[in-house]
Amino acid sequence: MSASATPVMHLARPHRPVVVAGTLSELRGPTSGLVELPLRLWWHPQRAFDLSQRTMLLWMYENVLREAIRADELRNHLDGPTLARLWPELNLPRGVRAAWEARHPRLRTHVAA
Repeated sequence: MSASATPVMHLARPHRPVVVAGTLSELRGPTSGLVELPLRLWWHPQRAFDLSQRTMLLWMYENVLREAIRADELRNHLDGPTLARLWPELNLPRGVRAAWEARHPRLRTHVAA
C-alpha cells in the first residue's frame, strides 16, 4: 500500500478522532427553537441554545462538530443545509474542517463562494 493510499485520521483535539456524517442529507437536526445539548457535548451549566440567534447557532454547531463521538450525535443536532450555509463562518479546529471537507467536497465550495 502506497503512502498516498493510507487514510488520514483527522483529530478534533488530541486523541479525539473527528466523526463525520456519511452524507449531509442524513443531518436532520432542529433548525429553530431552543436546543439543549447533552452534558457530553456541552458541559456548561447553561446548555440551551436559541437557534434564532445566529451567534448561538454557530456556537452550537462548532461544539457539536468538535465534541461528537458518534454519528447519531451529528444527526440529532445538526441540519445538513444549515451546516452548508454556516460552514464558512464556523470556527473549527483544522482537523475537523479537513475531515469534513475531505468527505464532503461541496463544503469547500461554500468556503470559496
